[in-house]
Amino acid sequence: MHAPASRVLVVGEALTDVVTALDGNHREHPGGSPANVAVTLGRLGDRPRFATAVGHDDRGRRLVAWLAQSGVVLTPGSVGSGPTSVAASRLDADGGADYEFALTWAPDLPRAAHAGLVHAGSVATLLEPGAGDVLRLVEEARATATITYDPNLRPSICPDRAAVRRRVERLVQLADVVKVSDEDLAWLYPAESFERVLDRWATAGPAVVVGTRGPAGSVLVAGDVRTDVPGRRVDVVDTIGAGDAFMGGLIHGLLGAGLDGAGRRSALAEAAAARLTEIVTFASGVAAATVARAGANPPWRADLDGSADLVRA
Repeated sequence: MHAPASRVLVVGEALTDVVTALDGNHREHPGGSPANVAVTLGRLGDRPRFATAVGHDDRGRRLVAWLAQSGVVLTPGSVGSGPTSVAASRLDADGGADYEFALTWAPDLPRAAHAGLVHAGSVATLLEPGAGDVLRLVEEARATATITYDPNLRPSICPDRAAVRRRVERLVQLADVVKVSDEDLAWLYPAESFERVLDRWATAGPAVVVGTRGPAGSVLVAGDVRTDVPGRRVDVVDTIGAGDAFMGGLIHGLLGAGLDGAGRRSALAEAAAARLTEIVTFASGVAAATVARAGANPPWRADLDGSADLVRA
């Protein structure tokens, strides 16, 4: 059985993606890394709570509607008087995107009491004044919750590599499950290999570390076990939100396997490699379905041909 809405809390930014295509045309999509994770979970049937900060402007109203339509429950205080943040991105020939941000992060965060799983990541964990509040929430939540974390770095917003590395490493220590991209690790540790950092992080606190490599698939490290999980072949429209959809799929799998909650920490650490590989494979499928669509538009449960049921306990 999946956790009810009150047991799953996602914390982080929601914003509007303003995308410029190769032909110069502009389009707007709702997004933000944690928002995309929440939407993925909502569409998969997990009804997460989402603590964020959006404005009362038109973009904010569109974001609130998008979240609600996707089964996401906003926490009180998530809609405020400031402007809704914007990420401007320009697509390259391969569907990748470079970003520029107009973003403020000063949320009114809830207490994490009674949460069984808390997810945090991206700009919300690094940009002050809100980043310190997110860290404190995560520290508090460990008493009751499984902690999942995705750095999803934005160097244009937080360019101080040493400061970012310190905060990321603190959150890795607090997390039970970490998902990280090869691009993030290359920026954080330019002198170290992808595999070496994954191995080090896997001994720093998390029971599970997953490193993603785009179409090359992902690497699962859990204890002494390292497993390569192949990617899915798909016609790419753009890659916006793919990593977030992967993260949402990963959390959905943990919930389905009953591996959420501080009381299940030992069970997560002892989970069979085959079970974890199944969950990561499912997450890869969710990401593949997302890159086949424009913008951060993760699939609904019905779009996955019943494969979402494969990750149930």
